[in-house]
Amino acid sequence: MDIASIAGLVLCAVMILYGIISGAGIENLVKEYWNVPSAIITFGGAFFATLTSHSLADYISGLKSITLVFKAPALNTSEMIRKIIDLSNVARKEGLLSLEEAAADMDDPFLKKGILLMVDGTDPELVRAIMETELVSIEGRHKNCIGFWDTLGAMGPAWGMIGTLVGLVDMLYHMDNVATLGPAMAVALITTFYGSVLANMICIPVSAKLKADNGMEMMMKEVMIEGLLSIQAGENPRVIEEKLKSFLAPKDREAATGDVGGEE
Repeated sequence: MDIASIAGLVLCAVMILYGIISGAGIENLVKEYWNVPSAIITFGGAFFATLTSHSLADYISGLKSITLVFKAPALNTSEMIRKIIDLSNVARKEGLLSLEEAAADMDDPFLKKGILLMVDGTDPELVRAIMETELVSIEGRHKNCIGFWDTLGAMGPAWGMIGTLVGLVDMLYHMDNVATLGPAMAVALITTFYGSVLANMICIPVSAKLKADNGMEMMMKEVMIEGLLSIQAGENPRVIEEKLKSFLAPKDREAATGDVGGEE
């Protein structure tokens, strides 16, 4: 589980509840801040407008992607670099064909695919083209999920404003009763509140987290491509290590140091 995402969401809810309770009191929490018609307009309108903007399959995938935010990404670029250095040592001592056995133990299908392409004697340029095409495809799927949350984040405040306008129109039609103007205005503004909460507490943070995870995964897969092509080119493991470590921040490079074999 990703503690940061869970803690962030819970603390956001606590901050909102604290602000409401300190002003209205806990006894008025539901009475003053829960309005069914406002919730229907804001949440229903935002989600259904987002459905209109996407195919049904992309919409469902977008909804499901919220679970990814609460999973700690199993991505460790330093560990992947060490694994590639180990593969380069094996290939240098025993030849590329020896990597076929190593591929059988690989959990990452992207890395496994690249290794098998090398073992089959595929031209390096074709290996790069195939792997980069798959990389673009993976990133495209990620961007569809990110786009879902970006769209929903834009629709929330917009539909909140629509609900506010509906409430204001209703209020103006009943201005003859001065005693109801204050409560009517409050109800009208509740929809704007709902829309802002939907966008700023859920949609924008989820989108930002998915973008960060996508960036990490793309970098690691680029490391795989460069590493495998360097192995196929017969480069020295030390050179491969230094090349791949350039993807990392200086503070992370020590953790990526592998067991580099010497020249034969």
